[in-house]
Amino acid sequence: MSINLNNLDEEQRNKIQNLANLQQTYEIITTQKNQTESHVRETQFAIEELEKTSEDNAVYKSIGGILVKSERNALLDEKKSLKVTLEMRLKTLDQKKSRLENQITTLSTSIQADLQNQNV
Repeated sequence: MSINLNNLDEEQRNKIQNLANLQQTYEIITTQKNQTESHVRETQFAIEELEKTSEDNAVYKSIGGILVKSERNALLDEKKSLKVTLEMRLKTLDQKKSRLENQITTLSTSIQADLQNQNV
């Protein structure tokens, strides 16, 4: 269905623009959430591998484009801390995504009602 925006009043055009903005923000949040989930999985894998490694073995961490020898326990603590931070970020993104879903649904319903009442 095609809508001629010229036939709509300013409030309806603003609602449609707000809906488009919300949908764009939703896409961005979804992408960020997927990236963060991937980072959590990578971090969990690193933690598991470090826990398997004996304290006597040399471990390295990547800094930029180089590997630097590191202390196993310090690196393990660093990865666990990173995982907690990432999980908090993931929770925040989930909350934002849920709020956006509700806003999109509400605004879509409002726009549909406006259009049906106007018979556009």
